[in-house]
Amino acid sequence: MDNTLFGKVYNPDVLSCLANLSNDEVFTPPEIVNQMLDMLPQELFKNPDTTFLDPACKTGVFLREIAKRLIKGLEPQFPDLQERIDHIFHKQLFGIAITELTSLLARRGVYCSKYPNSNFSVTRFSTADGNIRYKRIKHTWKNGKCTHCGASQSEYTRSDELETHAYEFIHTDDLEKLFNMKFDVIISNPPYHLSDGGNGKSAKPIYQHFISKAVLLMPKYVVMIIPSRWFSGGKGLDEFRETMLNDHRLKELVDYENFKDVFPGVDLAGGACYFVWDREHNGKCTVTNFSKTNPISQSRYLNEYNVFIRQNLAVDIVKKITSKYKNFLSERVSSRKPFGLATNYIPQDNGIPCWFIQRIGLKFANSKDVNNQRGYLDKWKLLLPKAPIAGQTDFSKPVAFYYDGNTRIAKPGECCTESWIVAGAFDTEEEVLSYKSYIFTKTIRFLLLQTVVSQDVTRKNFCFVPDLGKYSKTYTDEKLRQMWNISDEEWEFIDSKIGEIGGNNNA
Repeated sequence: MDNTLFGKVYNPDVLSCLANLSNDEVFTPPEIVNQMLDMLPQELFKNPDTTFLDPACKTGVFLREIAKRLIKGLEPQFPDLQERIDHIFHKQLFGIAITELTSLLARRGVYCSKYPNSNFSVTRFSTADGNIRYKRIKHTWKNGKCTHCGASQSEYTRSDELETHAYEFIHTDDLEKLFNMKFDVIISNPPYHLSDGGNGKSAKPIYQHFISKAVLLMPKYVVMIIPSRWFSGGKGLDEFRETMLNDHRLKELVDYENFKDVFPGVDLAGGACYFVWDREHNGKCTVTNFSKTNPISQSRYLNEYNVFIRQNLAVDIVKKITSKYKNFLSERVSSRKPFGLATNYIPQDNGIPCWFIQRIGLKFANSKDVNNQRGYLDKWKLLLPKAPIAGQTDFSKPVAFYYDGNTRIAKPGECCTESWIVAGAFDTEEEVLSYKSYIFTKTIRFLLLQTVVSQDVTRKNFCFVPDLGKYSKTYTDEKLRQMWNISDEEWEFIDSKIGEIGGNNNA
């Protein structure tokens, strides 16, 4: 095989280099593609009728690696290599490129020629597209947003010389007419974000649209690799998260805490995951965790909790602790803007003492601007930063979250801006200090970690932290271990995930 022209031209080294490029539309390393393909029934690659679609082609690596398996698997049915190649590329492999440039790159990677109707193509087509199509699509604007993907009209109303990034697969209402056929396997690494026109570099996730469209086509299998941030929902992902967690057709989920472990050179908060959606499956999902330790797999239902607990070892710990309580800190911790003051609120010369971002500290806010509907103002308050782990995206490393340098105790009469959340409000200083000792334990910060996939922490991230009701003593991990019957093995795992209280988030 390696002595043929086909074997020589399919060299993964170039694509491995391309996979190191930093872009929201990241290229997939061939080794990851093959790990994804390994999760499918291998009989698919021995069947001359199996059809595959990549709806977001970039380098063509998915179709290329599938072709290599089909060439080997179909040898008994098609002993002649050229006849086999012709059948595979004409009848089984299909792609939709995301841009005109990637259409050429994908055809070059799959057909060994960016023009598959040329003499240099390993298989001849009558058109320059072959089975990897690209069509320039326009967004459908309504109230400044695209009705299909949510892109900003101000950002993506462009001249013909520029890409619109209106991807055909998610901007087409009648998907089955794209190739006028049904597909057995839809597999891809879809684009992740598009600018939504918000402040700064605000971006809206779009990968969920590719998955939803793929499932609507009802293939036998959907296999995709995407960021793991959907585990906790958030911007544009809440409905998608709920759908995914409650879909018992998800058969396998492989999760990497560190995005760089999948895409070297690319840093994206929350890690990456890939999955297999099986049309005929109805049951538990096999979840595999990759971190610094050996991979750990467990079969479980993804909708056991409202948020997805990533680590299999953490599931039993969370279950053991939460089963003892009905009330959790997600009901005590404030929402964003606890006093109605934005992060960019300008300090006043006098008024109500107000905690601004850490570099500004305690200044003043106009009493007319302070909203005290929640009754926090006259209480002792523990203030926690909204983004306590800014800059940390590799959650396989110990995470500190909170320490004396990045939290504040606000006295009665003091307020804060949106840079802070009010973790708890109490009548006495003794209560708030007791509460602080509770929050600062590794055990509590571990429970918090189970819901965190980005640098921001909000009230919903405290959904697994029990509210003890009364706080009148100093809490330690030793006391909590005894209270909750945490074993030595469980404590070792907790201790490995949470950093010591110190002066930085990587303590």
